[in-house]
Amino acid sequence: MATAILFPGQGSQTADMRANVEAHDPELLARCLDLVGDDPFARVEESTAFQQPAIFCASIVSWRRLAPHVAPRAFAGHSLGEITALAAAGVLSVDAALALVVVRGRLMAQAAAEQGDGAMLAVLKGTPAQAQELADSHGVCIANDNAPGQVVLSGSRPALEQASESAGAAGQRTIWLPIAGSFHSPTMADAADSFREALAGVEVAEPTVPVISCATAAPFEDVRTQLAEALVRPVRWRQTMTALDALGITEFVDTGPGQVLARLVSRTLPGAEVHAPEELDAATA
Repeated sequence: MATAILFPGQGSQTADMRANVEAHDPELLARCLDLVGDDPFARVEESTAFQQPAIFCASIVSWRRLAPHVAPRAFAGHSLGEITALAAAGVLSVDAALALVVVRGRLMAQAAAEQGDGAMLAVLKGTPAQAQELADSHGVCIANDNAPGQVVLSGSRPALEQASESAGAAGQRTIWLPIAGSFHSPTMADAADSFREALAGVEVAEPTVPVISCATAAPFEDVRTQLAEALVRPVRWRQTMTALDALGITEFVDTGPGQVLARLVSRTLPGAEVHAPEELDAATA
């Protein structure tokens, strides 16, 4: 069976992340605390600066426990998860990837603070074309095309409030994401430039298996450039899943934490097999 391993981004945190990392990779936890200068797991709800390194560590630990039991055909990650996927594929060392994640989180948090009123709004139901029309009408951006009937808009809160009213009038439902920033939009341009500088000195190796970029829905070609550009580009997760389907992938494993991506796979590819890591762990025990 052809398997793809998926790595989540923001919003997938769970209460047991720290305990899992500490139990299975205390050295990684110590390194994370040192780089962040605080315990990001304790402050995960406060800022993307804490949430990103915490989720990265939890996902890497999950992958390391899973790796002996599966031979993946491809990797993919949602936003932050791209860096985790590249580490899992050997393109980046785990230590270098963690350092990048810490920088990325800080830069994005700083950009969000400077903007002040940035927010993100999920629009449920409707088509991508309708979501684009809604975005264009209110001066906001499509940040994520996650699955059929789930598109996320990014922009200023006042503009998104107007977009939410328009969506409701059109019979669509909206949900505010618990994120203080308009990520994957032009407001992240300064963060992208600074992140590009951080990426310049990072060693990049060839992947063990293909890593699909969620910004292009194709295998990475220029890791440094694409990781920097991803901060201002939309996440094309629906297209990434259909690209993996076209490669013959029939089984997906969401490394977590949480099972956010598992649900998105099921909505995009209803016939696909979707697993949590512990399911494969138990099956091979």
